[in-house]
Amino acid sequence: MSLGVVTPIRLSFAEPLSLQSGASIANYELVVETYGQLNAKKDNAVLICHALNASHHVAGLSSDNPDNVGWWDNMVGPGKPVDTNRFFVIGVNNLGSCFGSTGPMSINPATGKPYGASFPVVTVEDWVNAQARVADHFEIQKFAAVMGGSLGGMQAMAWGMMYPDRVANCVVVASTPKLSAQNIAFNEVARSAILSDPDFHGGDYYAHGVVPRRGLRVARMIGHITYLSDDDMAEKFGRELRRPEGASSEYNFSFDVEFEVESYLRYQGEKFADYFDANTYLHITRALDYFDPAKAHGNNLSQAMANVRAKFLVISFSTDWRFSPERSREVVKALLDNKLDVTYGEIDAPHGHDAFLLDDARYHNLVRAYFEQIAGGLLDAR
Repeated sequence: MSLGVVTPIRLSFAEPLSLQSGASIANYELVVETYGQLNAKKDNAVLICHALNASHHVAGLSSDNPDNVGWWDNMVGPGKPVDTNRFFVIGVNNLGSCFGSTGPMSINPATGKPYGASFPVVTVEDWVNAQARVADHFEIQKFAAVMGGSLGGMQAMAWGMMYPDRVANCVVVASTPKLSAQNIAFNEVARSAILSDPDFHGGDYYAHGVVPRRGLRVARMIGHITYLSDDDMAEKFGRELRRPEGASSEYNFSFDVEFEVESYLRYQGEKFADYFDANTYLHITRALDYFDPAKAHGNNLSQAMANVRAKFLVISFSTDWRFSPERSREVVKALLDNKLDVTYGEIDAPHGHDAFLLDDARYHNLVRAYFEQIAGGLLDAR
């Protein structure tokens, strides 16, 4: 069942938010969507944290564009694994994003111009602190669960460590306790594509009335390759050619699109450049790079999680080579070292990292069963 059309709300925060970089930001706004009803005890709230190119629009149809279906609509809604008949679900567009919350595209009140390159560095921990203020707005003392996939999973982990008394369950899907050197390298190549675009203008391209589209296209193409498995790409595209019938040569000397996979990547890149902000891409990939909670504890993840009180559901996918199952098992081990309640599911799925967004009965049934347990616990507590 669909949630139907959902209208976002805009929350304003005057009090400065101190950032890990040492900077702070005041008078900022966060765009939020909610689904379901908050109960009288306000203990049935679930926070959904978004990944790199997603937003607050988790489920339902956008009020601005009825064709825009929420990015996790197959997971969240009436009768779905995260059942909005039982839970009050909140989606928050993170600080620094380009979907309505204060970010590089927003007007800096000190200058009257877009922040652009001057927007402060933000981290996963900064986002979690901002999300805690959203919880305060709704007078939610403790989330029944905080859930996210990929970068969203990092935020769910951070909630467990930073606010141990404000979250009962953390659901971490296709994520990692820190990026590998290879992952940081992919992000750097993508950022370099943007930085080297002549239309980037040092991050202040808004004043020039241009968008660094070429850089954004390449960045998205690089990212998209890493989200899919080799088997999934082979099944979708193989080595199919798009050569026009009657082409006189076996070879394409113009280096234009010739293979189906090339066409797909260019399409994804063009689409991304139409809606995503380049400065936001730089900031969010840096937040990915910086996340490393074990660093402050002698690189010991178990020690970093010593104060965690929440129960955990951790899910990985066998062909996810970007955030491999081994990285999820590191999280599970650290939780078990602290004698915490943890459920781990490793799904044998062919779709690579993107599997966390797709329909897989085993994956969805695991999430459904876990949230039924949470719902049952809420009823038992009454």
